[in-house]
Amino acid sequence: MGSVFSAIGRGISSIISAIASVFMAIVNAITSIIVTIFDVIADILCCRCCGSRRSGRRYGRRRRGAAAY
Repeated sequence: MGSVFSAIGRGISSIISAIASVFMAIVNAITSIIVTIFDVIADILCCRCCGSRRSGRRYGRRRRGAAAY
């Protein structure tokens, strides 16, 4: 009789573990989406996109100046 209850307990435990792992996957996906959205907003507000474009232009000017010499 004890082995029957043990088997039932193991089955319930595995079902709960599977549900918990699915729930954790959903939470991780939602968290990564929210973090990505905040990163994009921070990039726009801090002008990181504009800064990288400006630095690319600076390098272009240096190369042209070096080629002229």
